[in-house]
Amino acid sequence: MDETATIAESYTEMTELLLPNDTNNLGRALGGAVLHWMDICGAIAGMRFSNRQVVTASMDHVDFIAPIEMGEVVVVEGYVFNVGRTSLDVKVDVRAEDPKTDERRRTTTSYFTFVALDDDGTPASVPELTCPTAEEEAMRRDAVEGRREQLREVVDRYDL
Repeated sequence: MDETATIAESYTEMTELLLPNDTNNLGRALGGAVLHWMDICGAIAGMRFSNRQVVTASMDHVDFIAPIEMGEVVVVEGYVFNVGRTSLDVKVDVRAEDPKTDERRRTTTSYFTFVALDDDGTPASVPELTCPTAEEEAMRRDAVEGRREQLREVVDRYDL
């Protein structure tokens, strides 16, 4: 296994067309369907980064800030922005696109932690994260600060 990997090596983008099976009675995306897509995208980013199977350890707070309407395209993007010895932190963003008007809007963001596994299912080491370009370093900083800000908002909202 390589001892280092980059954000670019983990970057994953998935698209889904929002169809009736993934909508509520208002014709909007079910939150559970969106969370499912986010988890898959984050796991793929983690596997691309670590070249190992990964399992979800945690997902931070999620606020659905805009609905996704039936017939819209759902774009889910994720990348590894921080690592531990066996864990990987992944930022996952979701946006909706109206294919008729080309309107695009952010619908949610969350931060996941995955654990890499070896062939026996035991936690395994992951590569160190390197950011060889200014763009990757900016993405990493934005994700770290975004996670901090989201956690601050949760603490303030619930007076923790």
